Amino acid sequence: MKKIITVLLILCLAPAICAISACAPKKSEAHTNYDLFAIYDDENCTLTGTVGVDYYNSTENELTDLKFNLYGNAYRQGSAFPPVSQAYQSRAYYAGTNYGGMEITNVEGGSGWNVAGEDENVLIVNLAEPVYPEQRVQVKIGYTLQLAKINHRTGVTRDTVNLGNFYPVLCAYTTDGFIECPYYTCGDPFVSEVADYNVEIDIPEAYTAAASGKQVSESVAEGRRKTKFSLERARDFALVLSKNFKILTEETDGVKVSYYYTSDANADKSLAAACQSLAYFNKTFGNYCYPTLSVVQTGFCYGGMEYPALTMIAEGQSEADNAYTIVHENAHQWWYAMVGNNQLTCGWQDEGLAEYSTLMFFENHPAYGYTRTGIVGSATRSYRAFFSVYNQLNGSVDTTMTRNLGAFSSEFEYTNVTYNKGLIMFDTLRETIGDEKFTSCLKNYFKNCSGKIASAEDLIAAFAACGTDVEGLFASFIEGKILI
Repeated sequence: MKKIITVLLILCLAPAICAISACAPKKSEAHTNYDLFAIYDDENCTLTGTVGVDYYNSTENELTDLKFNLYGNAYRQGSAFPPVSQAYQSRAYYAGTNYGGMEITNVEGGSGWNVAGEDENVLIVNLAEPVYPEQRVQVKIGYTLQLAKINHRTGVTRDTVNLGNFYPVLCAYTTDGFIECPYYTCGDPFVSEVADYNVEIDIPEAYTAAASGKQVSESVAEGRRKTKFSLERARDFALVLSKNFKILTEETDGVKVSYYYTSDANADKSLAAACQSLAYFNKTFGNYCYPTLSVVQTGFCYGGMEYPALTMIAEGQSEADNAYTIVHENAHQWWYAMVGNNQLTCGWQDEGLAEYSTLMFFENHPAYGYTRTGIVGSATRSYRAFFSVYNQLNGSVDTTMTRNLGAFSSEFEYTNVTYNKGLIMFDTLRETIGDEKFTSCLKNYFKNCSGKIASAEDLIAAFAACGTDVEGLFASFIEGKILI
């Protein structure tokens, strides 16, 4: 996600290398499958749906239950982890504070279920029989999502309906069990395994749906539009709906790139930024996996938000900021969508790499007016200002990079530690080992870890495998020992 940090926000602070090919899955590779169906009621701002999950147990353990993150519950009144901080309230709630929420209506295929978690944010489905490694089990979940009027990942904006994280999402599984994801306001509180998706959305005929997946079919009858999409090896699936979309489309490297917008005097340039960055990242890191890419202008209180094969770009940005956001969010297709990581604890791993990939693009496309020196200089000044402010307020500054999102006190701290310090770290690394090795190591990281949830150790090992002694450099940044 691309954050917007303003002076106002600063003032408010005072009080195992993975092994899998980059794109094409092996024939023996098995995934969990989602079969999603949802009906949107625009009069009541509700989404009523079912989620059929054909779960494949890729773990080494016998499982007696499945857990699903209910991200939609963050928008309900009284949530312990509301979706936006106080600093972003007015920007997000354009019609005044209001609420949504996700209600589970029924579950089939289990022996029982309940909603739990730190903030009523986890659905636990008890299985009728254990599911063993390399076996499958099917469950079907019925739910209703009440959408708040909010410029955010999930909600109704003035011109669009944002449907990110709009269904119960299976929790990723590690050696410590299922990862439950509280909805922290700092960063992107999501950790998901890849899965295959079949999605059908039923919307009023006047709406157009921009989606993560490739359109399979569409029909219109009795004032309703039903559209089916499919997407393989994706961490999640998102849609944006609007009655007012204009669409520009261009094919790049065999990928259908579509720009959905409501008001953009420079729409051609926005599409060009999307296509050029896709082509550059393909050449530099490895091939984009998905058949389509939807870049969608929408109401959003931050700069933008990434989903597999779909990026949300905030409306109302300047031409320069819009291009920067598009490139940054497209970089996340490599560093988040294809190569995943634990965003709850290692936000720098995808945000720092996305920021530095953005720098690399603009360095090689000077017509946009951004330079490597300028971007690194801006990040360094911002980071030093953060360090100075926090040191004055607290007498000390925590600059460690690997920590839980809940440990960050504000977006200002999170952005400087993950985005800016991450960018500075990768630039220092590049200066240390040289351009050729730096790019080669990132290509290997992408190739080896695409489709997986990569750890920080995987990333460091990818650089070490290129014959570079970089463990100390990474440690000095990540552990907060280096002075910038």
